[in-house]
Amino acid sequence: MGDNKSSEALWHGRFAGGPAESLMAYTVSLPFDRQLWEVDVQGSKAHVRGLGRAGVLSPDEVESVLNALEVVHQEFSDGLFEFRDGDEDIHTAVERRVTEIAGDAGSRLHTARSRNDQVATDLRLWTKQAIAEVASGVVNLQRVLLDRARQAGDAYLPGYTHLQRAQPVMLAHHLLAHAWSLHRDFDRLVDAYRRLDVSPLGAGALAGTSIEIDPALTAEDLGFAAVFTNSLDAVSDRDFVAETLFDLSLIGIHLSRIGEEWVLWTSEEFGFARLDDAYATGSSMLPQKKNADIAELARGKSGRLIGNLTGLLATLKALPLAYNRDLQEDKEPLFDSVEHTVLALVAIAGMIGTAEFDTDQMAAAADAELLVSTDLAEHLVRSGIPFRQAHAQVGQLVRRHLSGEGQLRDLAIAEIGPECAAYFERGGATKMRTSPGGAGPSPVAVQIAAFAEKLSESVARLNELG
Repeated sequence: MGDNKSSEALWHGRFAGGPAESLMAYTVSLPFDRQLWEVDVQGSKAHVRGLGRAGVLSPDEVESVLNALEVVHQEFSDGLFEFRDGDEDIHTAVERRVTEIAGDAGSRLHTARSRNDQVATDLRLWTKQAIAEVASGVVNLQRVLLDRARQAGDAYLPGYTHLQRAQPVMLAHHLLAHAWSLHRDFDRLVDAYRRLDVSPLGAGALAGTSIEIDPALTAEDLGFAAVFTNSLDAVSDRDFVAETLFDLSLIGIHLSRIGEEWVLWTSEEFGFARLDDAYATGSSMLPQKKNADIAELARGKSGRLIGNLTGLLATLKALPLAYNRDLQEDKEPLFDSVEHTVLALVAIAGMIGTAEFDTDQMAAAADAELLVSTDLAEHLVRSGIPFRQAHAQVGQLVRRHLSGEGQLRDLAIAEIGPECAAYFERGGATKMRTSPGGAGPSPVAVQIAAFAEKLSESVARLNELG
């Protein structure tokens, strides 16, 4: 595949000498954009076919360059592709190798194309694939949460506000709360996919080209839903990167909330769940430890995702039209966020899917007397007492209980009536949650069916992304 001789810069005709080493060291993007190789080959093949339709390449030349691109694809697939010192980026490397294989026909590859529209096309193709992969991970985690919700049966635990016990909720209800937030994440990903599904190929450096190419046919060839309408916008637009990074950041925030919860739930203080050994770590010094590292990293890496988003927004905020080299900074944060989001979704799904719930410990915490307070107040409301008065009356009973006058159950039975005893039975308060969307057995059964249907719809939408 040739020696290691440096290639000439793509702009060498304009300059009397070659680029300084420090310039190349600072501007080179190959270390990170090489992962675009497959979509770069894909885009180049479509461009070659477009040049053939425009009469720029003869049928024999089209076949020669397409064959060369196929060789390059195979070399990358087999790990045999050799980069050279002059390969500034993946686009330069692919074009250089194609020219080595196909000769003069290969040197025509870049006709009617700039790296500006080329890289924008590559990145959109890559991001479409990435969104589909992330969306698949979201759906898989939702499926795990739904499965665990179904398995939870009648299990219940305290629901919290301000990290203090508030009211009992079904475990299934709690798990599905996370599943619904992930459904919104899925919706956002699919919506972002729709907006980015526009081909910029044919926009050239910024103003199109005098060569009679047909960008619409090339867009169709590449599987894009639409083609650009403004060449300046086409090469400078990175809204789709920012939007994808936002979607990933919000997924990261939702996973961070799950992580925080599982750190608490698996602690000795809560004891609501136990991690499978395969999804926990130990301590190098403390033999008794079993740590929820996945959950902790889900919290920590959310900051990384947010940082990638804010960094890109800061880069974009004052750029003039059209392309500027600043836009090279769009790839590393996107690649990084996609990678760590995919890893997190898989790891958290495994952690939750294999964990063991201690439903007795959950129930013991949820059956604490004070968690019946709201039910007592609503009991008084049903007897005709205004809620504020009922709230104050139960509040007084709570204060008397906390001051040592007796158990809340006994005080409530004496002051409100013997029917209050049912609220203090095991799981009694949980059964009182009967309103639609609520946390009791009846509405949760409805919710499980509704979410299962919604998940089936998401799977169908995911299949449409490919």
